[in-house]
Amino acid sequence: MSPHYLNQRRAVAVFLVFAFAYFLSTLVRAITATLSPTLVDEFGLEARELGLLAGGYFLGFSATQLPMGHWLDRHGPKRVLMSFLVVAVLGSAAFALATGFSGLLMARIMTGVGVSACLMAPLTGYRRWMGPSFQLRANSWMLMTGALGMLSSTLPVQWLLPVLGWRPLFWVLAALTVLAVVLIAWVVPGWHTATPTDAANSVQAKPATPSQAHGWWSSYHVVWRHPYFRRMAPLGVITYGGMLAMQTLWAGPWLVRVSGYSPLEAATGLFTLNAFMLVTFWAWGYFNPRLAAAGWSADRIITLGAPLNLLALVWLIYRGTDSGPLTWALFCMTNSCVALAQPAVGMAFPSEQAGRALSGYNLVMFAGIFASQWGIGLLIDGFTRLDWGVVGSFQGALAVYGVLSAMAYVHFLRGAGDNASATH
Repeated sequence: MSPHYLNQRRAVAVFLVFAFAYFLSTLVRAITATLSPTLVDEFGLEARELGLLAGGYFLGFSATQLPMGHWLDRHGPKRVLMSFLVVAVLGSAAFALATGFSGLLMARIMTGVGVSACLMAPLTGYRRWMGPSFQLRANSWMLMTGALGMLSSTLPVQWLLPVLGWRPLFWVLAALTVLAVVLIAWVVPGWHTATPTDAANSVQAKPATPSQAHGWWSSYHVVWRHPYFRRMAPLGVITYGGMLAMQTLWAGPWLVRVSGYSPLEAATGLFTLNAFMLVTFWAWGYFNPRLAAAGWSADRIITLGAPLNLLALVWLIYRGTDSGPLTWALFCMTNSCVALAQPAVGMAFPSEQAGRALSGYNLVMFAGIFASQWGIGLLIDGFTRLDWGVVGSFQGALAVYGVLSAMAYVHFLRGAGDNASATH
């Protein structure tokens, strides 16, 4: 057992504080899906502008991943996360004060930068402070907390809009983020340089060379070259990134413009979707250690689960106007197996490289979300100009995503590298 492992009581306290910060990050991430009708009406946004606005969050998020991974390995989760959350506070305040599209976009980019450590910092800490089985459970339950944040961005936000308005709502988010900074400072332990013992306890990883240990860019060479990272990256970019793009933005406009829901009905539908995702990630957290003990690695689960997700997508597209919250929930739930790739990648590297490995994977995944949110908007506008109609344009955009996702799955099946032992 690593000398860095926390006792159970301390580990639970650290998890809860990290989970609160991640809850806020996913709430502010997904809030654009609920606010989209309000923002479209107030600022006259087109689909491509709405996609760019939502994607701005992920653009800012992605831009920080590489240096952040280096900082996490060097300075630890506590210092890095607290520093970044200060930027998130400023981003929420800027969004509340915005008077036009450019102001909204810059505020979303700032917010994305500010919350970009809310998952990577915990996962880096868990890699050092917790055993492998608890890491799998903690990762899934962090995602469950994220689903709770997305859940809170739906009906609760829709109910609060007539009471507070969308601008005061962002002031409340800024205040809650300040509270998260205080809790992190109080509960989360400090960071010390990893020992050789930590590296020895890692699996399937090569130690960094001296040239890789200096400079945050060169330190990522060991990550980019790792065959397992390369095998899993397209799944993160396309399959999981695209699903999150739709869950956090395009599911809402689909329900309104394709299925004919009112904004309140669409918010209720998104609430249902995210409730299913919350239960799904809770189940992954509960069953993952048991599945791993029975020999079910992340690779094996993805191999069987990804085709089911493609079938669910085909069903969603085929149903068209009849695709409601339950159809969307089926698509997102079957996609959740791909989320297991992230902790598997992290455990393929020694603990002193975990921050860079996780951040590198997060970079490609969130770059995919940005590209998907903006790209789907561009495709919808493009197909509309070809007289495909609203329904056909949305269906066509999702069909393009489906083709790319199938290609990512083929790459995964043909790719080199295995991480079966990392899940035990």
